[in-house]
Amino acid sequence: MRAAAILGLGSSTKELQPFQKKSDATWLIGLPASSTEADAILIFGGDGTVHRHLAQLVKLQLPVLVVPCGSGNDFARALNLRSIRDSLAAWRKFSSAGGNVRTIDAGVITPLVPSPQGLKPPQTRGAGGTAAAVPFPDTANNVSGASAAKGITSNSVLDTRYYFCCVGGVGLDAEIARRANGLPRWLRGHGGYVLSLMAALFRFAPVPMKIMVPDSEHPDVLVTRSAKPTVLAAFANAPTYGGGMKVAPRAQLDDGQLDICIVSDVGKFKLFCLFPTVYFGRHLSIPQVEYFQANRLRVETESPVDVYADGEYVCRTPIEVSVARGALRVIVPGLM
Repeated sequence: MRAAAILGLGSSTKELQPFQKKSDATWLIGLPASSTEADAILIFGGDGTVHRHLAQLVKLQLPVLVVPCGSGNDFARALNLRSIRDSLAAWRKFSSAGGNVRTIDAGVITPLVPSPQGLKPPQTRGAGGTAAAVPFPDTANNVSGASAAKGITSNSVLDTRYYFCCVGGVGLDAEIARRANGLPRWLRGHGGYVLSLMAALFRFAPVPMKIMVPDSEHPDVLVTRSAKPTVLAAFANAPTYGGGMKVAPRAQLDDGQLDICIVSDVGKFKLFCLFPTVYFGRHLSIPQVEYFQANRLRVETESPVDVYADGEYVCRTPIEVSVARGALRVIVPGLM
């Protein structure tokens, strides 16, 4: 057995030691360059650590075990890996008999125009927490079948695809993620998302947003599903984000669908009262919340705004979001 260990921020070889005990595996520290260098990959960290390596993990197609050591561990939670002990048990089972490997989907975000800031979140913001307006070309509703299958359009930034494992979003949740990333790591792991919500909530203004999904009769054609001021639009591959918030309680990792949650314009006080219900998935009954599934969607805004996924900055709108079916192999406690 050859195993590669990726140590995320705040992790060290100390967390690795229990996995090395009673194991005859040969260990490599860091991401392998090719699939011939390892038989499995262990990631010690949270959602951000997984996100940063996800494109290469999809390319390598090696079984991946997540060891929840981050400030946010929603991906591990979706795999029933709620503690280091759970991951250790899954590793020992994999090492001795194998069989506890599951194939799951990944979300894919494709920017439709280049971002002048590259991969860095813009620092200058206007009203509502959005950056200064940068014009972008209007995009057509009709998409060719070949391009749609690849998750791109004629306006896409070709060869630019960002994978995500849990949840991506535009609007208030992206602003909260931006603020949370500026907090000390220990605070992010102990209520940082809620603290950032308080700071963002009363300064955030709804964003005029158009969300398009495939037409039921002509899947290659995108039709408008929502076009109104929007507080947040979340597109989910997994049920939770932000350390356990069930923004998409019905999401499954292997159904080939994204669960989409849209919160339309709502008063700040009501919005403040709404957020605690997200921890229990009870927000779906609120009239201002729209919830549905699609395997692909497009998000456009009047002015480009930040897009975050797995708590990390990705790009800016406009974007298309799709599903890469069976993109990742993961080690789990047992067959799920």
